[in-house]
Amino acid sequence: MSIPYWRLSAFYGFYFATLGGFLPFWSLYLKSQSFNPIEIGQLSALMVGTRIIAPNLWGAIADHTGKSLRIIRLASFFATVLFAGFLWAKAYVWFAWFTIGFSFFWNAVLPQFEAVTLYHLQSQAHRYSQIRLWGSVGFIVAVLGIGRLLDSHPIAHLPWVIISLLSLSWFVTLTTPEAQRPQHGPAAAGLLSIVKKPEVVAFLLANILLQMAHAPYYVFYSIYLKQLQYSSTLTGLLWALGVVAEIVLFIYMRRLLARYRLRSILLLCIFLATARWLLIGWCADYLAWLIVAQLLHAASFGGVHVVAIHWVQQHFGQRHQGKGQALYSSLSFGLGGGLGSLASGYYWQSLGATVVYSLAASACVLAALLTYIWVGRENTAADAAIG
Repeated sequence: MSIPYWRLSAFYGFYFATLGGFLPFWSLYLKSQSFNPIEIGQLSALMVGTRIIAPNLWGAIADHTGKSLRIIRLASFFATVLFAGFLWAKAYVWFAWFTIGFSFFWNAVLPQFEAVTLYHLQSQAHRYSQIRLWGSVGFIVAVLGIGRLLDSHPIAHLPWVIISLLSLSWFVTLTTPEAQRPQHGPAAAGLLSIVKKPEVVAFLLANILLQMAHAPYYVFYSIYLKQLQYSSTLTGLLWALGVVAEIVLFIYMRRLLARYRLRSILLLCIFLATARWLLIGWCADYLAWLIVAQLLHAASFGGVHVVAIHWVQQHFGQRHQGKGQALYSSLSFGLGGGLGSLASGYYWQSLGATVVYSLAASACVLAALLTYIWVGRENTAADAAIG
């Protein structure tokens, strides 16, 4: 069976283009609706917080029914319809309800599509990064285009742009074929026995901490740059630069995965993520250091995410692939992102950006300790014994 490369790639392109409308600009839109930093942090936490429940619920249904793509299509449709509610919502309570409803469906889509992509790739899982890089391309086009648009037009246009991108993402799911799942043997380990392993627990905790560290970036980076008198266009360029670096990493990731252990790549990425948050927190007045920090996005997000996708595939197997990807997404982006969004919202004004980003760096240090002590140690010891 041939791999539907361009249809898989197109989905990632439109999905992450939608994300390119959210991450740099949604907090600015919320601010334009007269919400304060605490309320912005709460709304952002609601959006990522639904990842705690939604991916696991939809993942369990997908693995039970074997109909991942049908679930993706349904969730994409309802996400588009519910997001349209922001066109007339004004009060905080309506923003909160539409955020919960929209994100409950939208957050179900990506983990299942990751599983669908891996099912299509089968033994060619190393090609994942070649498909996923189109998501980064979509993100770049969106942030540059929307940044340019918002320099000359009111930010009230933003919801219409995002609705258009959501609609295109849903349309692509209608053209993507269902993947044939491999047959599972009766000896496959149970999900609970996998999750209870110390290495799995440590890996998931480390990813929770890493996404907590990303939260001040996702929620307040654009507001932070605006306070420092950077234009919307330059803000978009900085967001895009980070994703360009991510694309370069994706291009070479196959070689890195063939040469280095997942554990080694992950530890290096965490170290670079720590440096990134310190640079943003302490050196944001200097554009050159912001550029360096954005280049490190390749490690703090791109490298960590590719390692996680491959790590989950190895440890959860084909039988639990949908649930494994959902668990990783719900705990890291959901629980970690939600806690980080709430904390950064509450402490942004009282402690200031420098302290908040320093705390993000501290979370990365804890993640590095968990990874160094527990993740991949058995493989390292086995390799050493063989050597």
